[in-house]
Amino acid sequence: MRDSYHPVYIVYVISFVLIFVCTVLPTRGVHNNLNLAINSSGSHQNLLHYLNAHLKSANIDTAMLYQSLNISDPVELKSYLRQFLHVRHKKHFLLQETSQIRSLLKEELKYRTQTPLSVWPVKKEAIVEGDVILGGLMMVHSRNENVTCGPIMPQGGIQALETMLYTLDYINKYQKNSIRIGAHILDDCDQDTYGLEMALDFIKGSISNIDDTEYHCNKTQIRKVISGVVGAASSVTSIQVANLLRLFKIPQVSFWSTSPELSNKQRFEYFTRTIPSDHHQVKAMVEIVKKLGWSYVSIIYEESNYGVKAFEELEVLLAKYNVCIAIKEKLVKDSGVAEDTAYDEIVLKLLTKPRARGVIVFGSDQEVAGMMRAVRRMNATGNFSWVGSDGWSARGLVSDGSEAEVEGTLSLQPQANPVVGFDEYFLNLTVENNRRNPWFIEFWEDHFKCKYPNGSRTPYNSDYNRTCTGKERLTQNNTAFENQLQFVSDAVMAFAHALNDMHQELCGGNKGLCEAMKPTKGSDLLKYLRKVDFRGLSGDSFKFDQNGDGPARYNIIHFKEMTPGSYEWVRVGEYMEGELRLNLSEIQFKRDHPRPPESVCSLPCDRGQAKQYLEGESCCWHCFNCTQYHIRSPTDETKCVICPEGTKPNIEHTECLDVPEVYLKYESQWAIGAMALSTIGIITTAFIGLVFIRHNDTPVVKAAGRELSYVLLTGILLCYLVTFVLVMKPSDIVCGIQRFGTGFCFTVVYAALLTKTNRISRIFNAGKRTVKRPSLISPKSQLIICTGLISVQVLINGIWMVLSPPRAIHHYPTREDNLLVCASFISASYMIAFGYPIVLIVVCTVYAVLTRNIPEAFNESKHIGFTMYTTCVIWLAFVPLYFGTGNHMPLRITTMSVTISLSASVTVACLFSPKLYIILIRPDRNVRQSMMPTSRYKSTSGPTTIGNNNTHANDMKKPDSIKLTSLDKPKPPLKSTSTQTTTAGLVNGDALHEDPNLTTKNKSPSEDKSRAKVTLTTSREEKQNCKNLPLIADEIPKILSSTSEKKHQANAEDLKNHKVNQDSVNNNVNTLESVQNTTTSMTNSL
Repeated sequence: MRDSYHPVYIVYVISFVLIFVCTVLPTRGVHNNLNLAINSSGSHQNLLHYLNAHLKSANIDTAMLYQSLNISDPVELKSYLRQFLHVRHKKHFLLQETSQIRSLLKEELKYRTQTPLSVWPVKKEAIVEGDVILGGLMMVHSRNENVTCGPIMPQGGIQALETMLYTLDYINKYQKNSIRIGAHILDDCDQDTYGLEMALDFIKGSISNIDDTEYHCNKTQIRKVISGVVGAASSVTSIQVANLLRLFKIPQVSFWSTSPELSNKQRFEYFTRTIPSDHHQVKAMVEIVKKLGWSYVSIIYEESNYGVKAFEELEVLLAKYNVCIAIKEKLVKDSGVAEDTAYDEIVLKLLTKPRARGVIVFGSDQEVAGMMRAVRRMNATGNFSWVGSDGWSARGLVSDGSEAEVEGTLSLQPQANPVVGFDEYFLNLTVENNRRNPWFIEFWEDHFKCKYPNGSRTPYNSDYNRTCTGKERLTQNNTAFENQLQFVSDAVMAFAHALNDMHQELCGGNKGLCEAMKPTKGSDLLKYLRKVDFRGLSGDSFKFDQNGDGPARYNIIHFKEMTPGSYEWVRVGEYMEGELRLNLSEIQFKRDHPRPPESVCSLPCDRGQAKQYLEGESCCWHCFNCTQYHIRSPTDETKCVICPEGTKPNIEHTECLDVPEVYLKYESQWAIGAMALSTIGIITTAFIGLVFIRHNDTPVVKAAGRELSYVLLTGILLCYLVTFVLVMKPSDIVCGIQRFGTGFCFTVVYAALLTKTNRISRIFNAGKRTVKRPSLISPKSQLIICTGLISVQVLINGIWMVLSPPRAIHHYPTREDNLLVCASFISASYMIAFGYPIVLIVVCTVYAVLTRNIPEAFNESKHIGFTMYTTCVIWLAFVPLYFGTGNHMPLRITTMSVTISLSASVTVACLFSPKLYIILIRPDRNVRQSMMPTSRYKSTSGPTTIGNNNTHANDMKKPDSIKLTSLDKPKPPLKSTSTQTTTAGLVNGDALHEDPNLTTKNKSPSEDKSRAKVTLTTSREEKQNCKNLPLIADEIPKILSSTSEKKHQANAEDLKNHKVNQDSVNNNVNTLESVQNTTTSMTNSL
């Protein structure tokens, strides 16, 4: 024995050897003597005399005897005693005492009328001679609790046995085999322990004869070794037998054992089967449950390996498909006297779950039949719909008498076709022509309900009062056939093909067995067995799968009422290779209810509802509604989850839908209004630019500072253009352009204005301190300054872009809003873009305030100031409007774009509209004279007064004079106030007009007494030149210098001639020289 054998297998062998040694050998002497007495031809009185001589010390329980002294037939009495001896030899009794024999046997007669025979049945076997012998283990009798074996089984027992015999006949007669196959067939009575005891015959070999009634060896008889075993029928018996046969390397082919456990080839190496594993049947059952829409079922399973293994797989698969188990109960095998009570309790438990209408029943026909009777007893007929396993489907034992309870059942059967020729063969059998089947008389008696003459007494034929005539015949009308006989035939055919292939290879096909097959080695035969591929007597092809199982092919049959009171099993579908085909239109669960019943604990929750499970129930729940903005969790049906931001539930609250994006679109009223205003501004700006380009060399354009004016117009144009960017659909690129453009366009505008105001302020402030020309006031310098100011904003934007890249995001101010905006609109980061332009606005406004006193003719600084004041007011109004709009993003963006456009429009209106007015409407004023203001120069250093008068063109011919009047008394030094006024006229290249009359008057009280008048008169030519010639920046110094010298000479001559006070004259001259120097300095600055 190999080291790898499991200890339990060794226990098996040792146990049976001990039984044989301890029970058979010690009683051989007594039994042999008794056998002689039984087999002798003497009367039964002699036999009784022998018993009287040996029974006193036997210690026999009277309940073990089943015969009386009144038996008149010696043959019958001997037959009984032979049975009695065969069964009782294990009790270790010695037949020695002779007293009380009659009283004991009479007491047995009384007990026999109340209890079935416990010594029944006598061991029998069906024998077919052959070169190779196959063992057969058939379920000839059913299981019974009170005796060793129950009643005869017509379909699963007798017909299965006859199928094996029929197939052997066919093989030996028609197959061209070189060897003849015989059989040694035993009955296991559907009990695993009894079947295991019967299987000992298959391994005894030369230990004992096939018939155990004699224990002496016949030296002339050659023992036949069992090469393979066909059977057993039930899984639990096959498991026991397979464990035993594996030890002796005897291949086994079962025909109805379906337990998935038997597919484990590490445990059951020598076991194969022609029927598919229950693993596939369980899958088919689950598919049927799913097809019927059941989610709450009960499972009743047999307490055996067949049922338990199936239940374990069912539990896993049902859980996988969210089908819950309401009740799970075992059908207890061999439940004894408590059978009815146990079944009643199961039905009562099923009734506690009325919503679990679907019940899966995995068991054998005897147990299921008992449960169906319990259903009838508990008045539960029609409460359940059954899904049955192949162990009880289409079995008359279940349905006969319980048709109403079984109605509507869907059951599975391994797909099998009738064995060709078997029906005719079986219907032609009689007791007379079928002597090789020792159980056929019992079948005949059971089938025709009669007692066969000279037949053995059984616990089940004693009630038959009619004697069989022998003329009874089996017909199609009175005989029902087992549907799965194909698997029995295929098992025999598999052995036949394996033996033939083995014989061909080892013996070369020569007739009879060669030495290589004496005896047949089981390990070699198993290899050939696994490789067989043939077409059986049913017409179906067959071969084993990788686990040694038959192909997974199932028929789905349905028990329905065809006509009132008439029921049939009909085929309604099939399950092949994992695919279910079920014709629901053919299914009729009840005669008037074709639709399948609902088998659910709780109805599915409506949409938008979650489940609250009942305590202790995995498939029963209450439903509750999910609140606003919640849906049922897709991963946990017991919870409601809130929709993410930017989504909201649909009407049914089953899924979260995206809230539509909202952004300022071109077709919206807000965008149309903003773009209309910007479009007008763009057209206006373009018009101004074209006008300035066309009149580029005119005094007005020059006086406005052409270079900075164009920069300013560019900035204004950008302000209008940025509106179109603001109303575009936000994206990362658009957000970047918005962020850069909004600050940049303001920077260009206010950098140009700041450069202008700064220039004006520096020029006038420098004129007060020195005659030196201020630096960086040339057009080129102004452009450089302006560019530098703009570059600061570019640098800020660049750093900002790197540190915080622009992004378009979804903003969810409320659950109903999904705003697609630039991230900077939500945060305060836009202040970074406006921070620097605001600084420029503030500084520019300060300069505008400082230059507010510039003379009236040089009023561009005042226009700039007014622009700054208005801009500040606009932006002060923008701040509350922008932040007060809250989450109304279109209004917020519109507010910003309109504010930017208004700021640009104010600049256009205040700075460029006056110039357009002169250029387009008053072109006569677009000359240098119009650009030069008429200034009045006043001196408070003496009686000298510098005045100015506006003179019309017709006054130009009148001589102008500058009169200097000296008082008689000396006066304080002259203080000039004309410096600022004169300097202002030089700013921005404006043309100046000088007053032709400069009069110095003596305002002393003694003016009437002594007055000296000095009149400095310019020539008519000089006056005409001053009146008619445009004074541009490069001519102003020469004219002012010449005029000042002539005035000085005239004043000096007059003072000399009129003897004016020398000090007063000097003061006046100094004043004029100061004017000249200041004017020259400012002119050079231009």
